[in-house]
Amino acid sequence: MTSEKRLEAFQRMVAEKPGEPFARYSLAMALRSAGRDEEAVREFEELARRSPEYVPTWLMLGQVLESLGRGPDAARAYREGLAHAARAGDDHARKELDQALDTLRARGT
Repeated sequence: MTSEKRLEAFQRMVAEKPGEPFARYSLAMALRSAGRDEEAVREFEELARRSPEYVPTWLMLGQVLESLGRGPDAARAYREGLAHAARAGDDHARKELDQALDTLRARGT
């Protein structure tokens, strides 16, 4: 399946089930893979708004924001994700988010 066909499939999934976190997450990841980072950010942000407890969102959102040179926004995403990971008891995600935030700080952002 081509990347454009994958995007279309994920867009249909989101249209059919806009409240389904995995569908929107998959769309955002496909956009990111296609180099459409601004669109990916919008989808990750919408996912964060609709389902803030969907912890994987926060790391990916932060990474895309970093790639766009938006370090302070990335740091906010990582911090928000840390709070959600802690509430969910997701130690693995918490460690990943903490490491991403530490790396960002080490770069002076």
